[in-house]
Amino acid sequence: MASRKRILISNDDGITSAGIAALEGVLSDLGEVIVVAPDRDQSAVSHALSLHRPLRVEKIGLRSFSVDGTPTDCINLAINGLIKGKRPDLIVSGINKGANIGDDITYSGTVSAAMEGTLLRVPSIAVSLVGKSRFVFEPAAAYAKTVAEFVLKNGLPKSTLLNINVPGLPSEKIKGVKITKQGKRFYDDKIIKNKDPRGRDYYWIGGDELDFRKTPSSDILCVMNGYISVTPVELDLTDHKYFEILKSKHLGDLQK
Repeated sequence: MASRKRILISNDDGITSAGIAALEGVLSDLGEVIVVAPDRDQSAVSHALSLHRPLRVEKIGLRSFSVDGTPTDCINLAINGLIKGKRPDLIVSGINKGANIGDDITYSGTVSAAMEGTLLRVPSIAVSLVGKSRFVFEPAAAYAKTVAEFVLKNGLPKSTLLNINVPGLPSEKIKGVKITKQGKRFYDDKIIKNKDPRGRDYYWIGGDELDFRKTPSSDILCVMNGYISVTPVELDLTDHKYFEILKSKHLGDLQK
């Protein structure tokens, strides 16, 4: 008799986010769900790992834990110390409140949780809901369950995760699903400078999106057109084409 599947859930919006509750609700049909997530919003922390301070863990449910750290901390801690017995069969990160498409994936704590899972040899997916204010998680949760079932059955390549972005639309208005590539967005480089009540300068980073590259099969174009985007993300950052160019230039043969 096959053992019951074990699914680890995390996110970067914090353990009280409605997105993580939506995931927990649908994935509990597939096996034992364990939640290990940040105790507060950790958006845009990327793949940060806390190495210079201890981490505090609070058990807030039978299989639910909050961590005063990053999404990467949560996954690392869960797999290497917090979860006893059988390792997770799957990691699902999300459902993020907001898109993680194009260059956003390099900043995303949601995607980075899935990256950490992949590095720790657990098949991992990241799920995000496109929008800025009003979020209806049911369509994203339903599709996350579909993908989770697929990955539990078929696995993933050892250095690849799936990055999923779902349009913020009712289910009946979502046109379908497309397998996509990472796109490219363009932002203004806006830095807001102001003064605090004590007269000291402070800076607020954050620019508005100006445009995006209209690349066929890109995640951005896909969600803009009302489709769910599924992007396989490979963790090997080597530029293999330029690798061959550098070899042809004999840079490796240079001596000091």
